[in-house]
Amino acid sequence: MDANKRLRELLDKSSWTEYRLSKNCGLSQSTLANIFKRNNIPSIKTLESICDGFGITLAQFFADGDMVELTPELKEIFDRWMILTPDQKDALLSMLRAFQDRK
Repeated sequence: MDANKRLRELLDKSSWTEYRLSKNCGLSQSTLANIFKRNNIPSIKTLESICDGFGITLAQFFADGDMVELTPELKEIFDRWMILTPDQKDALLSMLRAFQDRK
């Protein structure tokens, strides 16, 4: 996958400028200019910041086909999931499975 092409697609789809992306993802305009104008490949950390700005995951960035947008509730759940410890994740999954088993 061409990361720069994908970034351009996301900008076009959202009707954003590079400036707006810069503000949304917390990266400098010069960093984005290096990616877009010099065709530099962004680092994973930079790409994660860009994905955060777009409100998508890295998986969604690299997914083929239509991008799936997270609802605000799902994004909150995902954001909170990312900071849990492995034990907390296990406990939460057990609880969710228990809710499903009650059907």
